[in-house]
Amino acid sequence: MARRPVFAVGDQFRPVYRRDVEFLWFAGMSDAQKRRCIDSLHEAYMTRFPGQKVLEISSKSRQALGVKLSAFNLTKFVPSLGRSVPVECVFQGGKVFWDGVGPFTEMYGWLPIDARRDPRLRSSGPVKGFFFEGRDYPNRPESAFYCWIWCNALLEHPELHGELLQYDAFTDIVFNPEKSRNCQAEAAAIFVTLARRGQLDAIRDFDTFVKLL
Repeated sequence: MARRPVFAVGDQFRPVYRRDVEFLWFAGMSDAQKRRCIDSLHEAYMTRFPGQKVLEISSKSRQALGVKLSAFNLTKFVPSLGRSVPVECVFQGGKVFWDGVGPFTEMYGWLPIDARRDPRLRSSGPVKGFFFEGRDYPNRPESAFYCWIWCNALLEHPELHGELLQYDAFTDIVFNPEKSRNCQAEAAAIFVTLARRGQLDAIRDFDTFVKLL
């Protein structure tokens, strides 16, 4: 058995609800095993919350939408470059560490998997904050910058909004809260909450976005 979070769409009181769910885990690194884990997690969640529509957001998703919304595939426009790059590259490349290392904006031109695996990200100590397009961003509240970048990227892809808004909860099977804090499934739940509230414009400004969190 394993336990993983499911991020449910919020309401007028909270932008997201995290619900930890215990489910049967299938060991193995293959995509097939990951998808069995996804199915098991979703089934366990829907047993507790029947009627909810759940979407896996990762490259392992059974739905094309979930794959498109992965931070490896969802792109964010970078004005200084004049082009869009994967969210994962913006996030990893924007990290600034307490020892003065970073940002690593050269990662904007890398493959997302190479950016995530860069050894400097693990050898430079704790993350102090983030840098993007001439501005520094804090590392608190945790996951705020990641969710903001992800949601801003999604604003640039309105063709994905309609289908996404049909879902009530989101997962990312590779996300382990014991090892990481930032999760694209959480960002998706926040985006849908703000869309249902009619507050998508608030995503454009980081400070306004943080207040809503």
